[in-house]
Amino acid sequence: MSGRPEILFPLFAGLETLDGVGPKTAKTFAALDIEKPRDLLFTLPYSGVDRHRRSTIQGVDLPAVLTVEVTVGRHLPPARKGRPYRVEVRDAQTTFQLVFFHARDDWLKKQLPTGQTRIVSGRVELFDGIGQMPHPDHILPPEEADDIPLFEPVYPLTAGLTQKTLAKAAAAAIGLLPEIDEWIDPALRAREGWPVWATAVRTAHNPLSADELAITAPARQRLAYDELMAHQLTLALARAAVRRGKGLASVGTGRMQSKVLKSLPYHPTGAQERAIREISDDMAQPVRMNRLLQGDVGAGKTLVALMALLVAVEAGGQGVMMAPTEILARQHLQGLRPLAEAAGVVLEILTGRDKGTERAAKLKALKSGDIHILVGTHAVFQADVEFKDLRLAVVDEQHRFGVAQRMELGAKGHAADMLVMTATPIPRSLSLAQYGDMDVSVLDEKPPGRLPITTALVSTGRIDEVVDHLRKAVAEGRQAYWVCPLVEESEAVDMTAAEERFKQLRASLGEGIVGLVHGQMPPAQKDAAMADFAAGTTRVLVSTTVIEVGVDVPNASIMVIERAESFGLAQLHQLRGRVGRGDAASTCLLMYQPPLSESGRRRLETLRETEDGFRIAEEDLAMRGAGDLIGTAQSGLPRFRIADLERQAALMALAQSDARKLLTDDPSLESARGKAARVLLWLMEQDKAIRLISVG
Repeated sequence: MSGRPEILFPLFAGLETLDGVGPKTAKTFAALDIEKPRDLLFTLPYSGVDRHRRSTIQGVDLPAVLTVEVTVGRHLPPARKGRPYRVEVRDAQTTFQLVFFHARDDWLKKQLPTGQTRIVSGRVELFDGIGQMPHPDHILPPEEADDIPLFEPVYPLTAGLTQKTLAKAAAAAIGLLPEIDEWIDPALRAREGWPVWATAVRTAHNPLSADELAITAPARQRLAYDELMAHQLTLALARAAVRRGKGLASVGTGRMQSKVLKSLPYHPTGAQERAIREISDDMAQPVRMNRLLQGDVGAGKTLVALMALLVAVEAGGQGVMMAPTEILARQHLQGLRPLAEAAGVVLEILTGRDKGTERAAKLKALKSGDIHILVGTHAVFQADVEFKDLRLAVVDEQHRFGVAQRMELGAKGHAADMLVMTATPIPRSLSLAQYGDMDVSVLDEKPPGRLPITTALVSTGRIDEVVDHLRKAVAEGRQAYWVCPLVEESEAVDMTAAEERFKQLRASLGEGIVGLVHGQMPPAQKDAAMADFAAGTTRVLVSTTVIEVGVDVPNASIMVIERAESFGLAQLHQLRGRVGRGDAASTCLLMYQPPLSESGRRRLETLRETEDGFRIAEEDLAMRGAGDLIGTAQSGLPRFRIADLERQAALMALAQSDARKLLTDDPSLESARGKAARVLLWLMEQDKAIRLISVG
């Protein structure tokens, strides 16, 4: 598929090709991300003004936008400089005034000759008992009144752009609409009652009522679906490309897995058993697995990952487990080592710390197959790291590892299966947008024996009570985290806040009891502070948010979060998940600075009421919107112009199954509908996807 289809050329030309758009206006449009006619088509009005004609302004609740036919009466020029110019007009029942500031008299006399009839439309307000319409939006002779739309769309604007300019440019872009073949499944379109593409664009830009502006209006739904479909097609093509890569069928014998299960003091949850089954089934197929294992804090992802790694070893191969940081890699090692020993499996770690002869020895053992499972950081992807037979790569904490890195991992020439683990519960609509190229296993049950965490809200005024509480807890041998506020300005300010709090707590609780860790520390120092806390040498760890991902200290049973209202819900939930990992009852104290904003209160109360990460994530999405939830810039989450991820989750799911079905029936998009889908990908600027088809 060489280049953009000719039928779309006019939509991808410069904006200056449109009537009424010069180079200067084109620059202004760029502030709205509008660079070509295509972008205008997808910039829809967000509200509208009812300009239906009425006979009079009498009896209407003012202020209101009204359109009436009037007879022009006296002109009342300003008595002195700086006062407005007024024109009296009379409709069918009453007299009111048109009011103009800084207007030229001669222009007004020409526009509004006394005794003539005019149609005026604008906002009418009551002032000293007299109706006034300041600066009408429209003044037209009756024969031109049809120029005023009955329902006038209102577009998003930026400095220097007027509604008129945008509406005119949009109309010009609509004039270029090509007739394109349908890419939506005909049965689906009939069922949903969606118009064809060109009609949908016209209708969305020329709504006849407020109903047609709604997200549920058929034309808007269809255009949102097109965006989601293009995105899901791209992900489905990426998924197909991965699966086309020769996979290895890894069939486990169950021998090592059963040894591990026997050594456990508990029985896996139903969710864990289901996930292990889904992963083993995938690994047994000759296509490459690309699966996401999603589980809340403490849902037992590590056991599932180990079972998957054991399938690889039982099948005669090797597995690798990657963590984003050295601390987490060592933690995985500690958690997995006793289980690996029970199974009789050789487990090793490789990080940037390994140097010289030690590193050489590990690399040799890896290449000869003497190491079965390797745990490590990104260091395991260096060129000199060679496996004898790598079957499975497990990647921890997905959000640092986008689609591009997933593909790179595949490109390393290993046909290894991929399992990505994330501890961030993601609402379904977002997981489809972000991981639509993957198959998803969800751990939605907590293992038995996890004690609930008591969550309480405390105002900052009661900080002394909190410190007293800590003093008692420390005396009883317990450990606590103290997370300092999130200061937007900079990490340096975060650091100062943490250092101050560290000094104060050290003064009240005693030397050697309090440790400190923040983002500005050199990694070795950070590791040392964490290690002291994990070993119980320090009892209270003061930190900025660096501890949120994955650190496991079972003896820590108190979490204090200062200025909790400055954190997002998901982040608070992750922080709270650092306690409650041992056999002591745990508490999380959310300290807030009154007065709380409405959304701040709602966040903290949600947290107090539930520990279910999926419920928290849904609430977070409802409150903050998709872009914020995962930080659009680094998430690889597409920026949709029309689709709304929060409110159109069902459409996203529909688009995913539709896209996957289309590719199953027509992998290289050669059928009539497949060719139409290629045009859709060009239209939606999914160039990556187009490359994937051409590779195919």
